[in-house]
Amino acid sequence: MIIFAGRSNVGKSTLIFRLTGKRVRRGKRPGVTRRPMEVEWRGTKIVDLPGFGFMSGLPSEVQEKIKDEIVHYIENNADRIELAILVVDGKAAPEIIRRWEKRGEIPIDVEFYQFLRELEIPTIVAVNKIDKVKNVESVIHFLAEKFGVPPEKVKETFVPVSAKFGKNIEDLKFLMEKKRKDHKTSRTR
Repeated sequence: MIIFAGRSNVGKSTLIFRLTGKRVRRGKRPGVTRRPMEVEWRGTKIVDLPGFGFMSGLPSEVQEKIKDEIVHYIENNADRIELAILVVDGKAAPEIIRRWEKRGEIPIDVEFYQFLRELEIPTIVAVNKIDKVKNVESVIHFLAEKFGVPPEKVKETFVPVSAKFGKNIEDLKFLMEKKRKDHKTSRTR
């Protein structure tokens, strides 16, 4: 099983479509995906998780309930999850992270990445919407620092993509296959 997680409206569903050619229910506004949506791809279950974080028009208790359900879903399926793709908005993420840190809070994207790592789920961070980013390298460097990823692990953790325009999708597929293969090998040891 491969899960796609991330804030609302970062392009998880579009990225799944670009990778698999299969459509999952999606919408223009945050909060459309309210429960895990599944598609089969090359004999693997792909799961589009609901977005977490602020969702305009949804009461905070509904937002918290969705976040709790995502956490429980991942915890309950951790042994079956071969790979997690954490999708972040390359344009918005740095600004959001800085805003959270100013308030003295751990940014939700950072916290979610750490949660996946604590569960020992191999994770790739797909830095989406790079078509809107002026300096992709500096954004990835910033995110790596905030996520606690050492420089030697950046290329095997972060992939800049544009789901909307299909940019670097093959790079993401390549890294996904490598991580899945490495994960299977480590489980058989």
